[in-house]
Amino acid sequence: MTEENKKSREENQAKHKVPSGIWIKCKSCREPLFAAELERNLMVCPKCDYHFPLGADKRIDLLTDEGSFQEYDADLAAVDVLSFTDKKPYLQRLAEAKKRTGVKDAVVSGLATLEGIPISVAAMDFGFIGGSMGSVVGEKVARTFKRGVAHRRPVVIAPTSGGARMQEGVVSLMQLGKTNAAAAELADAGLPYVVVISDPTTAGVMASYASVGDVIISEPNALMGFAGPRVIMETIRQELPRGFQRAEFQLEHGFVDIIAHRRDVRSIVVELLKVLTPEVILASLQDGEP
Repeated sequence: MTEENKKSREENQAKHKVPSGIWIKCKSCREPLFAAELERNLMVCPKCDYHFPLGADKRIDLLTDEGSFQEYDADLAAVDVLSFTDKKPYLQRLAEAKKRTGVKDAVVSGLATLEGIPISVAAMDFGFIGGSMGSVVGEKVARTFKRGVAHRRPVVIAPTSGGARMQEGVVSLMQLGKTNAAAAELADAGLPYVVVISDPTTAGVMASYASVGDVIISEPNALMGFAGPRVIMETIRQELPRGFQRAEFQLEHGFVDIIAHRRDVRSIVVELLKVLTPEVILASLQDGEP
């Protein structure tokens, strides 16, 4: 190619180059999507219905009334008690995740209302070290349940996670028991707990608070389970059923109660809370009592 042709080609490519962030390729159907349209559609592909991941803040927006969310425990941050290093130091991973996601750890929690119903709510962010559960995530989730008990509010949690955070060793594993114990306190208080699962929700999170809700809702085709399909296949040396560990498979086998499109999740949670919350508590909540 001559220098003149090369220059002409580069100029032509520059002329037709799409500005970064205008288009997004769907991870499922591979079709190019207009970013603004995708966002208006709640980050669901309008062509194949693939549900893109949502950050914790976006998920909170979906599950709360506008302007009602009051964040709690925002300043809680993980520490490197083990001086852990894999490909990079744990403290570096934390700093990079904070910069990338805008949150201090993999869960955002607080108090809010949902169609006027006061709730204690938490949402996980898979973008923060794979939504892994370390000491901060466990503590904030436990406090979400405890605030539900203290304020007599139902709890709504949206988990998405790759499991326990290995950089915190056994401390991360302790969070399974702590979060389940806090969930049991909510149940003893007679208050409902609704889980909204998105893809993926696995390992320690799935084995603890994500699987003990009074009602478990899942977005379509979400992966959920303790170990991943590849690990299970290598362990049992057998082929797995079609769709194994996906939401539809789990619904068929009784592990999931409802599969809901993202646009319908909010209204379904509202109806569930109206049904599950004892009338005397619901009346006092809507009257503005603490």
